Parts: sequence; structure tokens; C-alpha cells
Amino acid sequence: MRVLAAMSGGVDSAVAAARAVEAGHDVVGVHLALSRMPGTLRTGSRGCCTIEDSRDAWRACDVLGIPYYVWDFSERFKEDVVQDFIDEYAAGRTPNPCMRCNERIKFAALLEKAIALGFDAVCTGHYAKVIEDADGNRELHRAADWAKDQSYVLGVLTHEQLKHSMFPLADTPSKAEVRAEAERRGLSVANKPDSHDICFIPDGDTAGWLAEKIDMATGDIVDETGAKVGEHPGANAFTVGQRRGLKLGTPAADGKPRFVLEIRPKENKVVVGPEALLAIDEIRGIKVSWAGLPIAEVDTGEEFDCYAQVRAHGDPVPATARMERGESDGAAQLVVTLTNPLRGVAPGQTVVLYQGSRVLGQATIDAARSLQRAAL
Repeated sequence: MRVLAAMSGGVDSAVAAARAVEAGHDVVGVHLALSRMPGTLRTGSRGCCTIEDSRDAWRACDVLGIPYYVWDFSERFKEDVVQDFIDEYAAGRTPNPCMRCNERIKFAALLEKAIALGFDAVCTGHYAKVIEDADGNRELHRAADWAKDQSYVLGVLTHEQLKHSMFPLADTPSKAEVRAEAERRGLSVANKPDSHDICFIPDGDTAGWLAEKIDMATGDIVDETGAKVGEHPGANAFTVGQRRGLKLGTPAADGKPRFVLEIRPKENKVVVGPEALLAIDEIRGIKVSWAGLPIAEVDTGEEFDCYAQVRAHGDPVPATARMERGESDGAAQLVVTLTNPLRGVAPGQTVVLYQGSRVLGQATIDAARSLQRAAL
């Protein structure tokens, strides 16, 4: 096949491209320039998509003997990922920019351009697996190494996108093996640190970064009963589950710490309460998509058993789910009832559903409900 290898400049994408070449595919490497003014150096393992990363990607392609290009996706990244991140926080939600980047950049903009240029597939260094069922339909599954599994952030991939997706690291048992293979192949990125945190906020100070982008106004911090217990410098700087930095003037009656339970941007209020009230029993999701063909119960509206995961490195928990129509607008909603409550689930996050190792699909969390809190 003609394969476009997305080269981030890291060890995973370099080894994935090497395996695609070794498999006999006609491979071309491409690095995505996601900023017009990238930093010249990474800060340890913080940040990515810098000039340094571009050079590392070029060196890897040179070793592999494949063509190398840089594609400028900075404007689309700014609009579809960075601005979306700002808008979601301004609305009091907690977004996942990696999900948006995979959805709108790596497997939408990049894949669309690749197909237009005659490529059959896009190859990335994600740890996930694509399996074909008996009828040849493609399904997304967890990688062999669950500790490195990245199927959660790929849960936004559609049936059509999976047809053109290639993940050569799917069956690799550990990251150590990938690094050892890179060393054997003479790839200079063999010991390069993994990137983490949000790539466009390399210093990790999300609150400080947002303060420059969103108008902040002081407001009240209230407890679960509505009583004022303090003031905040701007509700958008808080996230559900947060404990530090609340600076409350009124201590809890039991003397225990309070946590952020809810953010109300329209009222400019932050609601805090005891840790027990962070336990969420029901999730309602919008912008639903299915990774591969949806299971039969999706079309019939029947309830089905599954596992729900709300963070990239969170544990999946038993749940039941069903599709229904919203009462106000009639739009499709995914309703997930958790067998074991989850802490700190926030609107804007993504819930990904699994059956066994298979990714069924995902939705953006629109509402998260605590039965205990509802009883107050």
C-alpha cells in the first residue's frame, strides 16, 4: 500500500514508520507543523511539535530512506483545537484537546489530504489495534500493552477513518521494546522523553494560559446548599474535582477538605462540597460517534452492557448504556449508567465505551449526575 506516516519526532512514530517500510509498503513521512511560531526547544518532556521535533522526524526518515515533508496545519489546529479548548473552558466545561486533535487534525484533515493524494492509509505511532470481523468490517481495540494503550484518545475515529488507519505498534508488549528496536535501527530518538501535558501549553500552567485568553471576573464560591463560603478570581480557571487553590474563608463543618463539584459560568459561581459528592452515577453524552459499525442495540435503542472510561489513563468501570432523544431538542444522546460511581466527572470530558478490548464509540459529556447530591 501507499502509506503516509505521521512523524511527530518521537520514538513511537519513528518505529511505526520503520515497521511499515519493513512490511513492504511505499511509505512517505510527513511532520505536521501545528504552530507558526514553535519553540526551538522542548522543555524536557513537555510540549511537542517544535522545531526540534521536526528535525528529529527528518533524521528518522533519512535513516529509513523515505521521503520527508512538512505540512502546515497551523491554522486548522489553532481553530479546531486551541480555540475549541478556550471556548469549552469559557463555557465551564473541561475539554480534551488530544481527542480534538485526533478527530479534526490527524484523522480528518491529514487523512483527507492523504487520500486526495492517492495514499491508502495513514500510519501513526499510537498504541491501539485495528481488527477485522468475519465480514471484513474494521473494529478498534486496545493495544497489547494496556499500560500504554491509547485507544481512548482514538475513540473518535469513525468507520470510514478506520478503513485507512494503520497502527504498527498494536501488538508491542512494552514501550521498552520500542526503544530497544529504535536503538537497533539507529534511530536517534531511541531515548527521547515522551511528551505529556497539553502541547500548546508546554509550561503546564493551564490556569495562567487561560487567564490571558478568557475574561475573568471575581465571583462567589458556594457550598452544595448554596451558602457562600468564599470568592474566586474567575470561575473558568477551576475544574471539577479540584481541591487545591480554593482559598475558602469558611471551613467545612466537619473540618474536611472541599472539592469543586460544579462550575456555573452563567452565574459566575463555583460550587464546592465534600469528596463523597464527586461520585457520579449517570453520564449524558452528546456528539456521539461509533468506532466502526455500531452494535445492534444502538439502532434499536436497547440498553447494553459495557465499560465506561472518562480519562486517557483512567480505569474502565462497568456500566450500561443506551441511546435516547433529548427532551428539549430531540438530539441524540448517549445515557451511561455507572455500576461503580466515578469521581470528578466533568462536562466537556469524553466518555469512551468498551466491550472487552473493543472500542464501541464515544461521546462528549454534557451532564454528569450524582444521585447522592440530587437527594440533598
